[in-house]
Amino acid sequence: MVFFSSCRVSSPKLCGSVIFVAKKQQQCVITISNRCITSKAMREGLPPVNKPPPFPYKEKRYNFFRALFDPTTSRLDENSKLIVVEGPPAAGKGVLAKELADDLGMAYFPSPTVAENYLNDYGYDLRQLDDQLPESCKSYDENDFLKDPMRLNGSKAARFQLSKLALRYKRYLEALAHILNTGQGVVMDRSPYSDLVYITAMAEVGIVSKNVYNYYHSVRNNALFALWRPHMVIYLDVPIVETKRKIEARNRPYEKDSKMATPEYLKSLVNSYKKDFLKDISTHAEVLVYDWTKPANTEIVVEDIERVNFDQYGIYDAKMKDWRCYDKWDWNNNRQVFTHSQHYLLAHLNVPPIKCPEIVISGTDNKIREAIMEEAPGNKFAKGFNSEMGDKGILFKLS
Repeated sequence: MVFFSSCRVSSPKLCGSVIFVAKKQQQCVITISNRCITSKAMREGLPPVNKPPPFPYKEKRYNFFRALFDPTTSRLDENSKLIVVEGPPAAGKGVLAKELADDLGMAYFPSPTVAENYLNDYGYDLRQLDDQLPESCKSYDENDFLKDPMRLNGSKAARFQLSKLALRYKRYLEALAHILNTGQGVVMDRSPYSDLVYITAMAEVGIVSKNVYNYYHSVRNNALFALWRPHMVIYLDVPIVETKRKIEARNRPYEKDSKMATPEYLKSLVNSYKKDFLKDISTHAEVLVYDWTKPANTEIVVEDIERVNFDQYGIYDAKMKDWRCYDKWDWNNNRQVFTHSQHYLLAHLNVPPIKCPEIVISGTDNKIREAIMEEAPGNKFAKGFNSEMGDKGILFKLS
């Protein structure tokens, strides 16, 4: 069953990427005429759209001089959208997101993990150094969280969830950069906007304190304002009993017997999804909610997406507000920020935990950690400048 949140449904219609300019009270807003997202099947047989090839933003810097000849809007069309797939654990978010990305000709961005963050640029697993580190500095990834969420009275779990927020924030920035530099839409598995449901559930079942909960929200509120909210959120609604069954069926290490798989935790998670996340995000994004007790055919979801009219909102509507820019240079400037100033935006996550001492690592422990990490293979210098890892021509490298 499909529910549309604040969404009028219209018949699918393919539209070009025409620039729409609205003037009122000497203000100018530029957006993209984007009546509806179209699948690859709908585009089949149509003449190719004449637009520049994707900009190689990972190899080249987008600066003022390139912006003179490469306006951001020249690549954007009706499929230059950000779609996020959400739902409880084991709902099938990743599978659906991959299939949607393939059917719509978009890029798939999976949910990041803490575990993959322990591998440095040369593939060395920093978890091998745990026996040399103080307890407060030892690795703590998804399996550790499932196995022992109360380690160090929940302080490890608190830092873990803050790390997840930071990783999702960074992945979301990468998605925004991809859209603005290539024109290709993105389908994501979860986002930093929904991350709050996990800290809410953790607080309600007693894994983290109210103090940690409040600090998490201070970090979240200090950082999310800098992002553009998604165009669409797809929520997969699965009953608690079925979620529990699916968790047991996929049989991941430590998960099925974890406190994170109890009915109490799952119920709190789903309640927060519906009362907090979906209620808030629906003020900006289109929201599709599906009963996913039994996964539906992806083509049905694609058809529902194609029916959504994104062009129905005016320049003063709250819906899609983040994706309206004043002029082409506003588009260009935001593209530059999301692509090359990610470190500045990530700094918004650095809120001093003055009132939350339980997540702080002592100076003594941190000093030991830094000394050990600096000596790890490939960690002494930036990537490309470590001769012991086989890097060549270091003397002639400028960056």
